[in-house]
Amino acid sequence: MRNLFAIMTQKLRAGEDLVLVTVIASSGATPRGVGARMLVGREGRICGTIGGGAVEYRSEHIAAEVLRDKASEERDFSLTKDDVKNLGMICGGAVNIFFRFIPGGDAQTLAVADEAERLFSQGRDIWLISEISDGGRLGLWSSEGGFFGIDAPAWVREALTRHTVRLTRDGRDFYAEQIHSSGRVYVFGCGHVGQELVPVLTHVGFRCVALDDRPEFACRALFPDAEEVMVIDMNDVAKYAPIGPEDYVCVMTRGHAFDTLIQAQVLKTPACYIGVIGSQAKKAGVFETLHAMGFTQADTNRITTPIGLKIGAETPAEIAISIAAQMIAVRARRNAM
Repeated sequence: MRNLFAIMTQKLRAGEDLVLVTVIASSGATPRGVGARMLVGREGRICGTIGGGAVEYRSEHIAAEVLRDKASEERDFSLTKDDVKNLGMICGGAVNIFFRFIPGGDAQTLAVADEAERLFSQGRDIWLISEISDGGRLGLWSSEGGFFGIDAPAWVREALTRHTVRLTRDGRDFYAEQIHSSGRVYVFGCGHVGQELVPVLTHVGFRCVALDDRPEFACRALFPDAEEVMVIDMNDVAKYAPIGPEDYVCVMTRGHAFDTLIQAQVLKTPACYIGVIGSQAKKAGVFETLHAMGFTQADTNRITTPIGLKIGAETPAEIAISIAAQMIAVRARRNAM
């Protein structure tokens, strides 16, 4: 979404009219879910996707009509048998799409895009609010500044959660979606797996912090994609990593003793995910040590180890893929709550 805002800003400042195409409801086997977006200009799709295939093809043509007519609109699609066949799905579905016309140079949208970039850069929780009943007018909500660019009632704020929501009340119609989370991934251990893991996680939207007590490993040259790279004292994690309920932890240090040391500290935090690299044999030994330190079974049940999905991964790159896949699944479950 950050990249889409950046491109939108560039195009609008150049005076180009745009259409922001958003899936605001879906059911059945549609190609992309609620929240999928693409940006369309005079030459067609610029960035993003709502799933390809028949729905995206039709939507690009409708967006061209919206550009011509300079008027936002909402469309419902029910996928036919031919659509299902073309999309390679086993059953049909329905999708509701909003086409928001944005005139070139639109000051209100540019202000929202600028504010979004400021909040992105500060790592804030951000919700994008679209008022469908006002032509899809865009605004933001953040815990830092409340509503920005939109006059939304208090009941919209009260309904904001991690999952997308359509809100209709008192003659007003809103679509709200969290587009950025303050949560980070703290990767303890900057060895081979950590070096493979951080770029994969970054590519799928996680914000990563790489931490190690070895300066030759905890260096920006090895982690150009990390939000931060820190040389730390393994005995005092809290000094460097203020781990909160939106944060993920991956433990992959250079040895069992350090892994155990880190786990004993992060178990005292409300981290939403704690994953530790290692074997089943290592798990038993480490858990025994943690229990002897006073941690309960409920505490150690919070730890996912061996980390990653069971896909037969062997190389550091393959292990990184398995971990990223598992974390995507955790994030999806949390977003659905």
